[in-house]
Amino acid sequence: MAKPLKRVDDAPPADEAVRVRITEIFLSLQGESRSAGWPTVFVRLTGCPLRCQYCDTAYAFTGGEWMDIEAVVDAVTGLGVQHVCVTGGEPLAQKSCLALLTRLCDAGYEVSLETSGARDVAPVDPRVIRVMDLKTPGSGEVERNLYANIAHLGERDQVKFVICSREDYDWAKRKVVEFELARRCEVLFSPSFGQLAPRDLADWIVADRLPVRFQVQLHKLLWGDEPGR
Repeated sequence: MAKPLKRVDDAPPADEAVRVRITEIFLSLQGESRSAGWPTVFVRLTGCPLRCQYCDTAYAFTGGEWMDIEAVVDAVTGLGVQHVCVTGGEPLAQKSCLALLTRLCDAGYEVSLETSGARDVAPVDPRVIRVMDLKTPGSGEVERNLYANIAHLGERDQVKFVICSREDYDWAKRKVVEFELARRCEVLFSPSFGQLAPRDLADWIVADRLPVRFQVQLHKLLWGDEPGR
């Protein structure tokens, strides 16, 4: 595993368009989404405008190190795998994230973006797989959902619901129907780690014959809350 980058509080560079603020770059297994289980390089950008109550990456809210996009690509290349996940925080909170995504695609990587759903995904390079949250009431940030994003999703993309309770499940089920999500893209339901028993969520999905994919956070099962995994 690559050693996490040192986080510093310096001023933004003059040419922010070719730089991104990075909390860490590391190699692990993808623990969520359709790509679960693949060795993946994670590029974690610093900063997030949301404060979900279950967030496990609050250390990425501040700090970080400014890096040239080419330096990020070099770091990814040095880790030697094909799958790259750009995550946060909220990576789209940095405008230069879009250039980073395109550069990684140009370099031939299979690129996914993990985003909160609170920022416009329309400008994201179409080669990128968008894994977009819809925040449930239990997250504490349901009012931040940008539902207009749904129209920009396609069959390669995924919508993720983190379910904290039966109330969250019923809310998410209504959204799946309201927006016909299963016709548009893959839908993922995940139990909030430590808040909802995975078996309960699995039983509800099966009982309702819901057209969604159940998932657990594989990395949490393997490594718990160990940073950089």
